[in-house]
Amino acid sequence: MSEPITVSIRREVDPARISEATAWVQTGVNLANKHPGFLGSGWVRAGGDSQVWHMLYRFTSEETLEAWERSPERAWWLSMGEGFVRSERSKRRTGIEGWFDEPATGSIPAVDAEPMEAPPAPPRWKQAVTIWLGFFPVNLVFSYLMTPVPGWGELPLWLRVLVTTLVLTPIMTYWVLPFVTRSLRRWLTPRG
Repeated sequence: MSEPITVSIRREVDPARISEATAWVQTGVNLANKHPGFLGSGWVRAGGDSQVWHMLYRFTSEETLEAWERSPERAWWLSMGEGFVRSERSKRRTGIEGWFDEPATGSIPAVDAEPMEAPPAPPRWKQAVTIWLGFFPVNLVFSYLMTPVPGWGELPLWLRVLVTTLVLTPIMTYWVLPFVTRSLRRWLTPRG
């Protein structure tokens, strides 16, 4: 059985057509949401004045993703974006390998350019070790910091876990994991 697959897309959009692009992206999300196997999506602009948009969407399997990608609804939707999407780059990933990708640099290839092949992800055991090396010290420090907070220990376990994950997930995603993966780059992806 195939495992869930995530697609990461980076698009450059005509800055004069932001309102249209916003409606277009949301229409794509709404169409995909009705397609079998769709697990969810999210999209953000890189900044208030940025032309760069990032989108992630996930399907239950390679088969359901390919069915969506071949669907007439998606073809119609993509055709509606031809006037304001200047370039696009996408990657497919299972699991969390995207955290271990080399950072993107340089210009964005045109839509009709050859797709860039992503480097192979490190073995899952190396990914697990890397995540643990980041998560353990951050969780330990947070736990020590929260211990003297009045009433913290009396809160239900589910609420303490909820608060902990809400606080630590962005810290891990934006600071700790990028730092740890950069630090372990040679071990994670040794050059032959």
